[in-house]
Amino acid sequence: MKIKNLAMLSALTTLFTACGGGQQGQPEGGIQEYAVATLTATNSELTHTYPASIRGKQDIEIRPQVSGFITKLCIEEGSVVRKGQPLFVIDPVQYKEAVNQAKASVNVANSSVATAELTYKNKKELFAQNVIGKFDLQTAENTLLSAKAQLAQAKAALISAKKNLSFCTVTSPSNGVVGSIPYRVGSLISASTAEPLTVVSNIDQMYVYFSMTEKQLLEMTRQSGTTQRAMKEYPAVKLKLADGTIYDNAGKIETISGVIDETTGSVSMRATFKNPQHLLKSGGSGVILLPYESKGTVLIPQKATSEVQDQKYAFIVGKDNKVVNTQIKVAELDNGKDYIVLEGLSAGNRVVVEGIASLKDGMEIKPITEQEAAKKVAAAAQMSKGQAPQK
Repeated sequence: MKIKNLAMLSALTTLFTACGGGQQGQPEGGIQEYAVATLTATNSELTHTYPASIRGKQDIEIRPQVSGFITKLCIEEGSVVRKGQPLFVIDPVQYKEAVNQAKASVNVANSSVATAELTYKNKKELFAQNVIGKFDLQTAENTLLSAKAQLAQAKAALISAKKNLSFCTVTSPSNGVVGSIPYRVGSLISASTAEPLTVVSNIDQMYVYFSMTEKQLLEMTRQSGTTQRAMKEYPAVKLKLADGTIYDNAGKIETISGVIDETTGSVSMRATFKNPQHLLKSGGSGVILLPYESKGTVLIPQKATSEVQDQKYAFIVGKDNKVVNTQIKVAELDNGKDYIVLEGLSAGNRVVVEGIASLKDGMEIKPITEQEAAKKVAAAAQMSKGQAPQK
């Protein structure tokens, strides 16, 4: 029984180590097997990434138009409000009295006009009978005009007083979400107060701002002919959130700045995203993902690379089956499996894709395909369970 167990253990070790993973088999004169893949050039749907800032469609500062003490808060921070909904109430007592006083002034002015009209009519009749002269008639007419002017002035004061009274209830100018509230009940505020009462952000739609280099903008514009046509023809863009997830709703590029920043050599762009669940918040950050088609792209599996001091390396298999540890430059790809090769490799190169941790520069290997390696791993797994390997 012991001899049988030792024989099975030896077979398992040979099969398993021949499939990569840091310990390799030695089937031929001590030469170890490694899974190798040949790089090819393909047309790929890739993405450019750009850091982005998120803003509400409208970020409206709420400021008082009259002075007084806050007597009531109608909302709390983070409340969802509708256009016209009350936000704050300012003590209205003095403004109500101003309205009453303005009404009284209107009544006095009405009386003055009525009296002046009677006087003018009387003077007009007397003038017709040659009882008074033209001077007296003109004086009565001027008095009537003056009384009417005072009435108009009193009515204007009443309108102003009513408007100031209405300003005591501060309402939301649009739909949105309430920001921080620095002032509470009892705070004295005025139109000259430096800090706004709060900010209402309309976040049903969000504006996401990012910058594209001048070179990239020129490439995009040349493909479509004009900037406006490029915006219309450009496919939907995606937004990666701060937690690394992709936002559910795709966005659309709507504006491109007509001025290039001389300092950075970039141009500001804006994409619009719908925000029905209010997941996006004004002031947030993210990454814009712009899709584009890359022709002749060479991809390398991430598992075929190693990193030393922020530099990427891959093992190229030469014609003599000896490996050369080669420094490469790559770009991230969103699929989580591959890198885009920028420098160091080209189509047709053979690279080791498994077990690279046990490789050394100049080491000779026996290349096998990934499919062969996978079969050997499966066979080793079956034998570990006491089953005969599948052919």
